[in-house]
Amino acid sequence: MSTILITGATSGLGRYVAFELVRSGHVVLAHGRDPGRTERLVEELRTEGDAEGFVADLASLTQVRELGAHVADAHPDLDVLINNAGVGAGGPGAGRELSADGHELRLAVNYLAPVVLTRALLPVLRANTPARIVNVGSVGQDPLDFDDIEFRRGYDGFAAYRRAKFALAAHTFALAEELAGTGVSVNVLHPATFMDTAMVREGGVTPWNTVADGAPGVLALATQDRGTGAYFDGTSPSRAHESTYDSAVQKRLSTATDQLLAL
Repeated sequence: MSTILITGATSGLGRYVAFELVRSGHVVLAHGRDPGRTERLVEELRTEGDAEGFVADLASLTQVRELGAHVADAHPDLDVLINNAGVGAGGPGAGRELSADGHELRLAVNYLAPVVLTRALLPVLRANTPARIVNVGSVGQDPLDFDDIEFRRGYDGFAAYRRAKFALAAHTFALAEELAGTGVSVNVLHPATFMDTAMVREGGVTPWNTVADGAPGVLALATQDRGTGAYFDGTSPSRAHESTYDSAVQKRLSTATDQLLAL
């Protein structure tokens, strides 16, 4: 059985997956932003199995780094990381928002936070191979504008979300190459389209699917060997946006990411 950290576990897909994992006998480390909700979730999870809660606001990279340090310290046996937490497009007509560090919010939470958390936990994951990193992405992917990575011009919430998910996919493929042969796999998936979550409803979208529809893909990548450096649509191997596989795009993204994180 694995020790699995899942971010954004207090609602939606993350909550559903956390219960499925704990019922299967895995140790679930459930991350949430709100202390009360996280505590209540862990109490519920513990009626089914072994769980522990960790609180952090992923819009603060300092808190993301602290989360990584706390988890590594408390669970040196961690062997699966599920980067599930995300922020959606925002309400209809919502303007550009900033993270605690002054980054465009969707880029910060949906891309920079998983990158920082993954980096913080890689030493532990590499010590517990075979280990897995599962990035919850989206079929919605728009190429980044490297001249305006913070999306200051012509901002649109849905486009910001898609750009961040493009970055997450490209990062996944580059990281998989970097980790080749280490025993740490990293994959990205689109769980299901417009699941019935607060994020989707806030965006003014009528849900098409339930979180139960989105769970199998996440669970498969977290608990089975599905290779590395791949993109899945649910449980099926698929193709991300073609530009995410472009090594020049990956290199530009890596450079831009290091610059953003150094600010």
